[in-house]
Amino acid sequence: FVKRATAEGGPDFIPLEKRVATFDNDGTLWVEQPVYTEAVFTFDRVKALAPRHPEWVETEPYKSALAGDYDAVARQGDAAFQTLAMAASTGMTNAEFEQSVVQWLETARHPRFDRPYTSLVYQTMLELLAYLRDNGFKTFIVSGGGVEFMRAWAEKAYGIPPEQVLGSTVAVSFEMRDGTPVLRRLDKAATMDVGPVKAESIGTIIGRRPVFAAGNSDGDLEMLQWTTMAKGPRFGMLVHHTDAAREWDYDRDSAIGRLGRALDQAPERGWLVVDMKRDWRTIFP
Repeated sequence: FVKRATAEGGPDFIPLEKRVATFDNDGTLWVEQPVYTEAVFTFDRVKALAPRHPEWVETEPYKSALAGDYDAVARQGDAAFQTLAMAASTGMTNAEFEQSVVQWLETARHPRFDRPYTSLVYQTMLELLAYLRDNGFKTFIVSGGGVEFMRAWAEKAYGIPPEQVLGSTVAVSFEMRDGTPVLRRLDKAATMDVGPVKAESIGTIIGRRPVFAAGNSDGDLEMLQWTTMAKGPRFGMLVHHTDAAREWDYDRDSAIGRLGRALDQAPERGWLVVDMKRDWRTIFP
């Protein structure tokens, strides 16, 4: 695909300015099991803030979060995670929130691999990102994760700058603090960048239809459809988690990263399905 897209004068040549590639993050660029990394961060933030909120001990979803019960929070639905995320950062400036993420990542370790989360990025995907950029593609993250959470570390981990990271957002308010302008985070979600919203945010924020898209779950289906169901050379890719020994084996029945509808559509759409166990010599750097 890349050779065809960069062959000037060829029938599938893509001009430099149109070489836009979008990637999901959780489960596509880094590990998402047994729970999303951002959820672990949020639970830890709630625990740290709990002494200021004694009422949380008997109030859901805080009670379950303080007990470290991810399943109990999940049973309460997406709104429960949103409530916790808001509580973990409301009143902070974006800069303060970013610093809290950076500090957490310095010490947090994955429960299975006992490694920093930012070392659990996929080696093959790092190589793919670099290969595309070497051939004139502009790489973007389009994720359901919190945009400020990802922007705190994505450039260092992937080489993708903050302005090329799209994700779920909270409402912010411009304020002056001691003569300094800040953006204060409010107790209100602004966008949830999953499913159809991924395609919508690409259209409104990036402003160009991608020619390359990679995901790993049904939450990426519309992004893949939007990218590939158009004229001209297009490339769609799904990372299929099939390696229980080195990572995890999951798809249709997983509460996290469920992959069913997109996997079913892959053959007719011509999307490449990566078999992690078969195709990846190395999982993590």
